[in-house]
Amino acid sequence: CMNIVLIGYRGTGKSVISRILADTLHCQHYGIDEEIIRKAGRSILEIVEQEGWGRFREIERKVVEEVATKARNSVIDCGGGVVLDERNVRDLRCNSKIVLLISSLEKIVGRIKDTNRPPLKEGLSFEEEQRQVISERDPMYRAAADCIFDTTYLKPRQTATKIITHFKKKGWT
Repeated sequence: CMNIVLIGYRGTGKSVISRILADTLHCQHYGIDEEIIRKAGRSILEIVEQEGWGRFREIERKVVEEVATKARNSVIDCGGGVVLDERNVRDLRCNSKIVLLISSLEKIVGRIKDTNRPPLKEGLSFEEEQRQVISERDPMYRAAADCIFDTTYLKPRQTATKIITHFKKKGWT
């Protein structure tokens, strides 16, 4: 039984595409960030503002462990920083194929500009922060990924269709 795990930076389409995949494949959907919010009883912004990114990553670690253990034939949508802990990647690899979604910086900035997300780095312009974090994480994303899809010029449904077609061709579904 195979899970599809979506990783990638904020604004690459993970949440929307993961839901389309789960609907199309008639399977369970897990949103790691949603599970964190449920477990913590407050928003990610509140967790980070009150206790910092370190605490958020601890909760994320527990949630990834739980979801990776129970998920079967599911679609798992991960927060952008899940790859920062290699234990997360190791857990998610079990019974799963990891799909990396990428997009141009311009598209990412356009998609996330008005969302209420805590800054990852202080003292940088919004765009500079995104550029820096993406370049730091890119090698980790690529090392974790079984396949990569660029969402820059595609609608979410088109990307989902491409992922399913790829999986069928590889005999992964």
